[in-house]
Amino acid sequence: MFPDLTRDDVFRLETRRLWLRWPRLADAAAIVRLAGEKVVADMTGIIPHPYPPDEAEKFVFAARQANADGRRLVMAITPRAKPNQLIGTVEIRCDVPSAPVLGYWLGTPHWGQGLATEAARSLIDAFFAYTEGKELLASARVVNPDCQRVLEKCGFSHVGSGLESFPARGGLLPVDKFRLDRRKWQSLKTWSSSDYVPHGPEEAQLSAAAH
Repeated sequence: MFPDLTRDDVFRLETRRLWLRWPRLADAAAIVRLAGEKVVADMTGIIPHPYPPDEAEKFVFAARQANADGRRLVMAITPRAKPNQLIGTVEIRCDVPSAPVLGYWLGTPHWGQGLATEAARSLIDAFFAYTEGKELLASARVVNPDCQRVLEKCGFSHVGSGLESFPARGGLLPVDKFRLDRRKWQSLKTWSSSDYVPHGPEEAQLSAAAH
């Protein structure tokens, strides 16, 4: 479970190029356009293609409720200079039977720039800094080497392969599975591109006003 610090919608994570914040209803159109693109949706288990606009609104409401409950931490990925412009999302789910799970997606116009890695590292840092969690899990479709590389650059180690449920894709699909524990994370805290600045409610309000 995430602490009270992250359960307020003014919570932010700041990196060199990115501004991570709670999703907003105003993000729905960008979610439909970017997450609903086939090449993005096909690599996920739950994003439909095409993406119905009302489903995007439901996602935003569900994400905000999960954040407020501390069951998940779902953050909109935005450019630091344009915090109202959603370009993807990154999340850690604690409401799963296994260890907490990292997941993300990024719109295709922003691929190839290291932004997914930068966003994921920031949330990973927050998870280990703000919770007592001992490990994180993640998975990537075997046909998605780019996602696998992102996870490896974030410090995850490959721990095997198997089948996972992809409801939006119609059933079980083969995936590669990854794991990152607290000890390894501590040895990698010098990540230069993470360098996040966490904001509590008061600090976040000041930073949001500045942008």
